[in-house]
Amino acid sequence: MLLGRDTPVVDTYAPDVLYPLPRAPGRAELGLTGDLPFSGVDLWHAYEMSWLDAGGRPLARVGRFSMPASAPNMVESKSFKLYLNSLNNQRFASESALIATVTSDLERVVGQGVALELLAADDPALAGAALDGTCLDALPVAVPDGGPAAAMLRASSARRREEKLYSHLLRSLCPVTGQPDWATVWLHYRGAALEHETLLRYLLAYRRHQGFHEQCVERMFCDIRHSCQPEFLHIQAFYTRRGGLDINPWRSTDPAGTALPRLNRQ
Repeated sequence: MLLGRDTPVVDTYAPDVLYPLPRAPGRAELGLTGDLPFSGVDLWHAYEMSWLDAGGRPLARVGRFSMPASAPNMVESKSFKLYLNSLNNQRFASESALIATVTSDLERVVGQGVALELLAADDPALAGAALDGTCLDALPVAVPDGGPAAAMLRASSARRREEKLYSHLLRSLCPVTGQPDWATVWLHYRGAALEHETLLRYLLAYRRHQGFHEQCVERMFCDIRHSCQPEFLHIQAFYTRRGGLDINPWRSTDPAGTALPRLNRQ
């Protein structure tokens, strides 16, 4: 793995630099060894995509990648950045040719189909969205000792509720480098009413938790689902960019559910 190591600049097309991270070990820790209780996608934005057209003229776009949560592997983010940099001086006959090459390379690594949309740098589709729901961040909750656990959450089975909640205070740690990752987390559920203070305390417990972005969201999904036994549950984290990339894992009980777009802070 290249993460955490000094690496030279990759200046020529290098698909072999892409590094797979198997999802199975992280899911086994959550007891997910059979059918998954969620559907979802990892939505990436690559803000530093550039390549050459057939005549050698440079082009720049923002890439929006959708990688299915059902794929056996994730792609390690530093290797992804190095791979995208390796395209900078590569000529492609058209945008469709670039998309075909990049998605094929990624599919070889993640083990399932990948979608790529190329957006102009000033495309209105990149405007940050405002989240719907109640922000938890004003609650008087301190950072707890220890890491996140489902037992921290409280829900009233006597009261059923549908609500949308979010917090901008999510912080987790890279399991390789120990560096902090920052995010907003949003959820929408219908089920036993979650006590808001316990939910915020649970989210703050990730402050010293080491896990990849995708693994953190899947842990949240499983713990919240266990606590409130929802009729439905959607959860998404919007991690701020690092190395020109942001990652937005979406997990849902609804296979037809759709991930939300990027936020202003990203």
